[in-house]
Amino acid sequence: MDQAIIEKAKTWLQAPFDAATQAAVAQMMAHQPQELLESFYTDLDFGTGGLRGIMGTGTNRINRYTLGQATQGLANYLKLQITGKTIKVAIAYDCRNNSDTFAREVAGVLAANNIEVFLFEALRPTPLLSFAVRHLQCDSGIVLTASHNPKEYNGYKVYWNDGGQLVPPHDKGVIQEVRKVAFGDILFDGPKERITLLGAAVDQAFLEALAAQSLNNAGKKDLKVVFTNLHGTAGTLVPKALKSAGFEQVFEVTEQAKPDGNFPTVHSPNPEEGPALKMAVELAEAQGADLVIGTDPDADRVGIAVRDLDGKMILLNGNQTASVLVHYILEQNHQKGKLTPQHFVAETIVTTDLIREIAKGYSVNCYTCLTGFKWIAEIIRKKEGQEKYLVGGEESYGYLIGDFVRDKDAVTAAVMIAEIAAYNKAQGRSFYQQLLEIYQRYGYYLEDLISITKKGKSGSEEIAAMMQNLRTDTPVKLAGIRVTHVLDYQFLMAKDLGTGATEKIDLPASNVIQLLLEDGSKITARPSGTEPKIKFYFSVKTNLNELAEFDAQTMVLQNKIAQFQKDLNLI
Repeated sequence: MDQAIIEKAKTWLQAPFDAATQAAVAQMMAHQPQELLESFYTDLDFGTGGLRGIMGTGTNRINRYTLGQATQGLANYLKLQITGKTIKVAIAYDCRNNSDTFAREVAGVLAANNIEVFLFEALRPTPLLSFAVRHLQCDSGIVLTASHNPKEYNGYKVYWNDGGQLVPPHDKGVIQEVRKVAFGDILFDGPKERITLLGAAVDQAFLEALAAQSLNNAGKKDLKVVFTNLHGTAGTLVPKALKSAGFEQVFEVTEQAKPDGNFPTVHSPNPEEGPALKMAVELAEAQGADLVIGTDPDADRVGIAVRDLDGKMILLNGNQTASVLVHYILEQNHQKGKLTPQHFVAETIVTTDLIREIAKGYSVNCYTCLTGFKWIAEIIRKKEGQEKYLVGGEESYGYLIGDFVRDKDAVTAAVMIAEIAAYNKAQGRSFYQQLLEIYQRYGYYLEDLISITKKGKSGSEEIAAMMQNLRTDTPVKLAGIRVTHVLDYQFLMAKDLGTGATEKIDLPASNVIQLLLEDGSKITARPSGTEPKIKFYFSVKTNLNELAEFDAQTMVLQNKIAQFQKDLNLI
C-alpha cells in the first residue's frame, strides 16, 4: 500500500479525533488493508449533487469530521462573502441512517461560528429546504441526503441564497475554503440558542405555493392514484398536497410509508428502477388505479406508471414524463391566453430533444444546460426580471414546476402529474395516449441509458480511461451511421468531423463527451459526479404518422440503440 495513505490514516489516531474514530482506524490498519485504502486514498469532493459517499471512518467517507470540515469551510466562505449582518442558514435532512445526527452536528458547527441556523424539527423533502432558503431569506442552505443511493451512503448538498445548489463562483470558493480547514480547526457544538427549529409553518407556506401552480381541476375526484414514498420523506407532504388539490382516491403503499434508512422492501430506493415500484403497481392493479407515483428518499425525483392502450400498467421513463409535463403546462397556459414569448422551459444536455421541439411548437425558448438541476436554477436566476420560467426536467426523473423552488421537486411534480392524468381522463383519454399524441405531433424520440458502476480507486481509473479513449479514438461510424460532430464539454469544443471546423461551447466545463450522428441520433458519455459510475445516454428519433406504426417503429429504434451499444463495446 502507498505509504502516503498509511501516514494519512495515522493522523486519525490522535486528537482531535474521538476515541471511537481512533479505534476504527486502528482496526483497519491492523486487519482491513483494503478498507483502509478505500477510506483514505482520496478526499470526498463536491460533484453535481454536492458531497456524497459511504458512511464510515476516513477522509473518503461521510462522518462527523468530513461533514464538519465541509461545514467549517462553508462558514468561513460565508463570512468572507457576507458582512454587516447576521448570516442565516437553513438545514434539512432525509430518512437515511444518521441523517438526523449529522444534521445536528452540522447545525452545531454553524452555530459555533456565530451563524443563525434554521433546522427542520424532523425529516423533510429536499425541495422544502430549497423553498425555505428563499422563504426565510437565508444566505445558504444544507440538506443531509444521498438521494436514491444505497443504504450505506449519505451526503451533503449546499444551496446559495437563491435556493439553488452551488454554482460558480461559489462552488469553487467553498471548496477552496474547505481544503484550507484542518480537522483541528473545526468548531463543533455551538450554542443551541442560535438554532431555531422549523415545522408546520414552513410546510404550509410551501403547500400554498404548490397549490398556486394548478392549471385545471377537471377529473380530480375520479382519478385513482397509488402513491409510495419508498420509505422516504415525501410522505410528510405529498398526501396532504394531493388531498388539498382535490384528489379523493389516493391509496398509499402502507408497507413503504414509514421512513426507514434501511429501505427494507426494496433493493434500491430509486424510482428510476422498475423493481422499486413493484409493490405500488401491484396495489394499483388491485385498486384499478389510473396512476402510480413513487418518490425517492429525499423527494426530489419521481417515477410513474400509467396504463397503456391495453390497460396494462407500464413504467414511463424520465424523458417521457418530462415531455408530457412540458406539453401540458405550455398547452394550458396557451389555452388561457397566458403564454408569451417571455416564458421559457429548461432541460439538460442529456435530456430528450423532444422538449425543445415542444417548446418550439409553442414559440417559447428552451434553454439547455449541463446535467444537474443547479444549472437549471442558475438559468432561472439569470433570467429573473427578463423572462419567466415555467417548467423544466431532466432524464433522471427530476422535474421543476414554477420557480418557488430552485431544485428538482418531486412533491409539486407528483401533484401536477396527477392533475395531467385527471385532465386527460376527463377528456376521454389516458396519460399514455397523451404521450403518443405528442409523439405524433413532434416526432417519436426513444432514449436509453447504460450505467456502469466502477467502485473505488481502480474504478475511478477505469472510468477516466474510458473517457480518454473516447477523446483520442472517437468512432467515425456507429451502427453504420456517420458520426458528424463531437462535443467535448471538458474542453468546451464542438468539432465537425467532416470539415475539422471547431466551435466554442458556451457552458461551464464538465467531463462529458457527446457524439452527434448523421441521422439525428445522439450519444453522451458522462461520469457521475456523485456516484462511482459512468453513464452512456442514447437518443434516437423517427416520425410516427399513425399509432398503428408505434410498435414497429419502437422495434426499429430499439435495434438501432442496441447496435450503438454493441459498437461501443458496452454490451
